[in-house]
Amino acid sequence: VQLQASGGGLVQPGNSLRLSCAASGFTLNDYDIAWFRQAPGKEREGVACRRRSDGHTSYLDSVKGRFTISRDNARNTVNLQMNSLKPEDTAIYYCAATRRRLISGLCRRVESYDAWGQGTLVTVSS
Repeated sequence: VQLQASGGGLVQPGNSLRLSCAASGFTLNDYDIAWFRQAPGKEREGVACRRRSDGHTSYLDSVKGRFTISRDNARNTVNLQMNSLKPEDTAIYYCAATRRRLISGLCRRVESYDAWGQGTLVTVSS
């Protein structure tokens, strides 16, 4: 079971970026999925998650309306579209997956996930 995140980089405030997380060794459609981020000196926080059972999604308040999590079953990837980026979005972004069927309250909790990607750095700066 392996996850490989990509798509990070340097972007100016107000611009967009799309992160992708490719799975190998398993089918992402059988997993609940999420994106987390960790800024320097801060704890890892759940940015967005998506359940496989009903497609329920949950977002961190500060990214609602700007970020969208989605699956691409044909490519076996999970994506995070990030629009209207702000300097406070700067962090290392991680994708995660679990076979457990999560209730909505656990969907963005670090301890809910047991498979993690290596992280991709997103820097928002002018």
